[in-house]
Amino acid sequence: MRFIIIDGLDGSGKSTQAKFIQKKYQSTGESVILREHPSDDNPYGLKAKKALLGRGKVNKIKASVYYAMDVIRSVRKYNGKADNIIMVRYLMGVAYLPLPIAKLLYKFFTIILPTSEYMFFLDLEPEESLLRMSKREDEEMFENIADLIKVRKKALRLTMEWHIINTIGTIDDVKDDINTILDDMDGKNG
Repeated sequence: MRFIIIDGLDGSGKSTQAKFIQKKYQSTGESVILREHPSDDNPYGLKAKKALLGRGKVNKIKASVYYAMDVIRSVRKYNGKADNIIMVRYLMGVAYLPLPIAKLLYKFFTIILPTSEYMFFLDLEPEESLLRMSKREDEEMFENIADLIKVRKKALRLTMEWHIINTIGTIDDVKDDINTILDDMDGKNG
């Protein structure tokens, strides 16, 4: 089973690229489960999304706790149920917390949750992230330049064992970069 993780700043193309990966493996006859967080099919995901649309410290704490519970629920429910599991917004939610706590929780979650060599961090400059998000209807609490700069910096410090993909190019360029890595890893593991 491939356990594929797609993470990155908002607007980096995580959902788009996850769907391309899903189609890639489905086209070969493999089963794929795609989970995006916060998800909308359970109370944890719904509460995380609601908190993200709010403001203040209490909503930040609620968003973090419910997000983690949503991810843990997805792993418990779907891990091992398909040839491929794709998790979007999986571990880097910790980057929204202060760095010492983020490092500690990242280490904790990488011990209790599955990880793999199929982990992709889709990177882009915070200014571009903000520009891409300006086309959305809902604005989450972290969607401002100051928070995006801080979150990106922390996330990049945590992604030592990840494949970091620059997403400033075209969607197809990013797709090709990811497919090259997937094909290389599949060749090694096949």
